[in-house]
Amino acid sequence: IVTVNCARLLKADHHATNGVVHVIDKVIATTTNSIQQIIETEESLETLRAAVAASNLNSLLESEGQYTLLAPTNEAFEKIPRETLNRILGDPEALRDLLNHHILKSAMCAEAIIAGLTMETLEGTTLDVGCSGEDLTLNGKPIIANKDILATNGVVHFVNELLIPDSAKTLFELAQESEVSKSMDLFRQAGLSSHLT
Repeated sequence: IVTVNCARLLKADHHATNGVVHVIDKVIATTTNSIQQIIETEESLETLRAAVAASNLNSLLESEGQYTLLAPTNEAFEKIPRETLNRILGDPEALRDLLNHHILKSAMCAEAIIAGLTMETLEGTTLDVGCSGEDLTLNGKPIIANKDILATNGVVHFVNELLIPDSAKTLFELAQESEVSKSMDLFRQAGLSSHLT
């Protein structure tokens, strides 16, 4: 799948006497803002804006590269427990891992993100793309809320759930999602869960 500023290429290589024509499915608009400028001006990304500033990722998202930002909305941050959010926001290393897990190393328009694809993040982890009906899913969750906001250095897709990498989780959080969740209940009942958090 080939895209031009997130417009899908429908028919290529129509040769004319004075050049060549490619047919696309959208009008291409002028793009003037960087990814960082989009974050700074969008009200629904207020929490992300603070997180990016706290982790010093501003310069990366202003730089000339080609990135895809899966931008968690305020709603996405509100869905996780307040205690977990405060822990991540207060831990610079975990926060940076969390944000890097939402940044892809290349510009990926929604048209080109297809089921079965594995995408590598800036953190070095991977996201698995699937589908649920007509919705794209990332790691099994249909979370993309708003697609293809173009920037001068890439593209932004709004997501309405956080994608938390293992490196930003406590031992207790990791274990609760695994085959040893019953053991975690025993640790909690024994009053030892604080050691794992």
